[in-house]
Amino acid sequence: MSTILAARGVNKNFGAITAAADINAAIELDSVVGLIGANGAGKTTFINMITGYIKPDSGGIHYEGRDITALAPREITRLGILRSFQIPQLYGSLSVHENMLTALGIMLHNAGRGGFFSLSRARQNVPGHDAPAEEVAERILERFGLMEYRNRNTQVLPGGVRKLLDIALTLAARPRVLLLDEPTSGISAEEKFGIMEMVMKAMKAEGVTVIFVEHDMEVVSRFAGRVLAFYDGRIIADGRPDAVLGDPDVRRYVVGEPHGQDERAPRA
Repeated sequence: MSTILAARGVNKNFGAITAAADINAAIELDSVVGLIGANGAGKTTFINMITGYIKPDSGGIHYEGRDITALAPREITRLGILRSFQIPQLYGSLSVHENMLTALGIMLHNAGRGGFFSLSRARQNVPGHDAPAEEVAERILERFGLMEYRNRNTQVLPGGVRKLLDIALTLAARPRVLLLDEPTSGISAEEKFGIMEMVMKAMKAEGVTVIFVEHDMEVVSRFAGRVLAFYDGRIIADGRPDAVLGDPDVRRYVVGEPHGQDERAPRA
C-alpha cells in the first residue's frame, strides 16, 4: 500500500516535558491504526501535530508527499484530514437532521455559495458529493443508522448516538484521513462494538484512512489492523495488534501489568 500520511523525526517539548521524541510513523492508505498508551504518553500530541493545532519543534508531518507541518488547522482540514473529539461537538439546539444540514451548509459556504440554511440551499449540490445537501444528509444518516433519530434534538440523544452523529458529521467534508479521539469513551460496554462496527463499515465504504486513540484493548484488538504504542513521548511498539499487545514493554507500561523495579521503558 502507498503511504498517505507520515511523521518524520518529529519532536515536541513543553518545558521539561517530552511530548514527542523522534516520532517516525508512516500511515498507509485505507488502513485502520490504533494509538494506545497511558494518559500523557503522547497520543493526543501526535494527533494535534497531524491536524496543525500544535507545531513540532523539529521534524515534519507529510500528507501525500507534501510537507504540511506549517499549515493552519483550517488548511489541513481542507486537504481532507479531519478529526472527531472525545466529547461530541454538536449543535445542541438542533435536531440530528439539522446538524447534518448545517455541516453540509458549511461546505457550501466554504465553496463561496452564501449562507447556511434555506430550503433552496438544501437542494444545491454539495462540493465533493455531487448531490443535493438534503440527499447527502439522508444518505449519511442512513449509513450510520441514525434515521430513527432524524428529528430528535441532539441534547436528548443517548451517549452512543451522540458519538455516532459527531463522527457522521465529518463525512460532510469528505475526509481522506479521519482521526478519532477515544470513539468508545462514554459508551456502554453493550454498545461499543456495535458503534465501532458501524463507524468502520461507513469509513471503509467512503475509502477513509482511520487513526483512532483508544484505551479499551478489546476494541483495539478487534478493529485496528495496526497499533502504535506510546510511552513517554515515544513509540515503543508498532505492528499488528496481537504482536503489540503481547510486547513485554507494552504490557508493562501501557496495559499496566505488575513489573519489577524499572520505572521507565527503554529509550528508542
